[in-house]
Order: sequence, then C-alpha cells, then structure tokens
Amino acid sequence: MPTDEQRAAAELLGRVEHGRVATSMRALPFLASARHIVVDGRVLLRLHRGHGYHRACVGGVVAYGAEVPSAAPSARSRQSWSVQVVGECAAVEPTTAELDRFGPAPRSVDGVPFDPVYLRVEPQFATVHSVIETDSL
Repeated sequence: MPTDEQRAAAELLGRVEHGRVATSMRALPFLASARHIVVDGRVLLRLHRGHGYHRACVGGVVAYGAEVPSAAPSARSRQSWSVQVVGECAAVEPTTAELDRFGPAPRSVDGVPFDPVYLRVEPQFATVHSVIETDSL
C-alpha cells in the first residue's frame, strides 16, 4: 500500500518529464538524466543505452529525483519542490500506451543516435520537499 508521501511524490513526478537517476558504478556514485512517466505509482525511465548506465541500475536500488525550481525572481511569492523516490530497479519493455506517453525519443545523445532502454523503479520510500519564498518589498 503506497504511503501518502509516495502518492504525493508520484503526483508531482507526473507534472514533469525529466529527472536524474542515481546509483553507483564501480563503487563510485553517479547521476544520469532520464525521461520518466509514472504508471500505477511506479516510475518508468527512458535512458540512452549507449552510455551503459542502465547496467549499473538494473537489479539494484536506485534513487530517482526531479524538481521544479521557483518561479521568476520578479514574482512576489515563489514556490519550488523536489521529489526523490528510492527503490528497486528492473529492465522493462513498455506497452504501446506507455511508449506513447513517453513521446518522441531524442534523435541523438552526444552525437550518437539515441537507442532507448527502459527501466522501472518500484518505490520503497519517497521524500517530497517544498519551499515557498517571499520577496521582501
């Protein structure tokens, strides 16, 4: 049963398209950018296979995070939020409907044709942080 925090995290992640997956490779931490969608409380990721980052993620525990920075500095009140989910990661083949939700894939990454690989993160826990800033006038 998802917790309130996990439901809030899934709802916020559904508002943005990109984030970063974190794990370790050869005992060193690293972050990789990814496109994501949320399906039934799980986070599906699309990464470029050419970097090989997916191999470090599959079968392990990863963290996936995204955020929305505060609005333009000219606004009187600004709000930002960040979400992080942590859970087991597995390789998946998305359904046709899920592929449609991802939208078109990039043409290339770092000058190499984009070759997608899809991962699923099964959240074990989630954190949501929000900040409301007020300008002093």
